[in-house]
Amino acid sequence: MTAKNFAPITLSSTGPSVLACGAWLKNTVCVTDSNKAYFSPLIGDLNSAAARQKLDTAVASLCRQYDIQPEAVSHDLHPDFYSTQFAHAYAERHHIPAIAVQHHHAHIAAICAEHHITTSVLGLALDGIGLGPDNTPWGGELLLVDRAYYKRLGHLAPLAMPGGDRAAREPWRMAAAVLFQLGKGDEIVQRFANQPGAETVKNMLYRNVNCPITSSMGRLFDAAAGLMGVNTVQSYEAQAAMQLQHLAEQYGQIDPLQEGYRITQKNVLDFSPLLAALIEHRFVKAGMPQNAALFHTTLAAGLAEWIGNAACKIGIKQVALGGGCFHNTVLSQVLIAKLHNQALQVFPARKMPPDDSAISLGQAWVAMQQCSH
Repeated sequence: MTAKNFAPITLSSTGPSVLACGAWLKNTVCVTDSNKAYFSPLIGDLNSAAARQKLDTAVASLCRQYDIQPEAVSHDLHPDFYSTQFAHAYAERHHIPAIAVQHHHAHIAAICAEHHITTSVLGLALDGIGLGPDNTPWGGELLLVDRAYYKRLGHLAPLAMPGGDRAAREPWRMAAAVLFQLGKGDEIVQRFANQPGAETVKNMLYRNVNCPITSSMGRLFDAAAGLMGVNTVQSYEAQAAMQLQHLAEQYGQIDPLQEGYRITQKNVLDFSPLLAALIEHRFVKAGMPQNAALFHTTLAAGLAEWIGNAACKIGIKQVALGGGCFHNTVLSQVLIAKLHNQALQVFPARKMPPDDSAISLGQAWVAMQQCSH
């Protein structure tokens, strides 16, 4: 596998031919034929006319190359994605069903597809954002996945995104949301005096105007980076999270923050105590690397306990890990070690990356299961 091309994947069973149109970011398309999944090269983000044209061309090219007539087409839940709109148009044109697959279900389904998992599995999906069926942006999800079926068992504590998508590009906004949530909203303007929009964001939070809530792990990383002053405005996707990872690698191993998280009765994993500690600069004397290391190891401890509780309650020992946050080797390595210590069997991404480039595989796999039953 190169950075741009993905080798075909052999699936655990045969099924109807499916065309899967992928996500918005890091888009790929996938077609299945019997028990084989074939992929386009990485198309990338669908925010340009050129990328959308590439998707159109890739679908025609794959179907022609492998002589496939899709019997169904699958797509993301988000109605505004070009890949979704393409799927609906394609389905109508070819008189085949269009099957919507929730983004995080697709992340875990991709892991199941490549590891030939056909039984129930616990899925931890950690990424930036994917639309949930409740119309809110998800991104820190604990799921029970059984092929075409999934159930949301829990999620990260929701955080406001002041300005919506803009908050994903400006971590200081996510940090402002944390300050407000922890009763420190009056500190926003002072802490982010160099941001011309600080007063506006403060008012948005107090009035709850244009502040959609998200359970995203990616936005939690942004909030931490903003609170620590590591990154206030990103130059590229996931820059803040990558900087935090680099700082954590500099420091090395550290024990998690005692009582740095809580798991609520509704199975919401809340890292507010950890964020509060970052705000108070309790660890600032040792500098940012220690703070970053503490952030990572406390996340891993909370996630491991959360998954372990669910595994005991449901009686499932298999855990699939999907979503772009698993590119973070500090988080994934510590978490996997903790899960292994609980005698859980862990399935990370191997043949495809954990990020949105694998979404098409997950969509295809779910659609195949649906069409086969």
